Amino acid sequence: MAFPSKKKLAAVRMKLEKAEGTQLLSPDATPLEKLRYEICRQFVIYQREHGLKSKELAKIVGVDESIISKVLRYRSDRFTTDKLIEMLAKIYPKHHIALKVS
Repeated sequence: MAFPSKKKLAAVRMKLEKAEGTQLLSPDATPLEKLRYEICRQFVIYQREHGLKSKELAKIVGVDESIISKVLRYRSDRFTTDKLIEMLAKIYPKHHIALKVS
């Protein structure tokens, strides 16, 4: 297998520059950022446990696929905490949220 040409590498780099990957939690994250990250993590867990595609999960939650895609990539800064909790309640309607301070 030959190494890609400069043209091919440039095209790939341009595409990757515009891509939004999964956002990591900063080591100095605020408590609010940690809470939002954990809420997003619950969506990822639910999706994997139920073998759902993003489109299927979006339908369950009642939002656009683009919105659920952002949640699954931990882009929680795009939403209020209220909205994230409201969406989470759609997949876990019989559960309650408890706060644990540690």
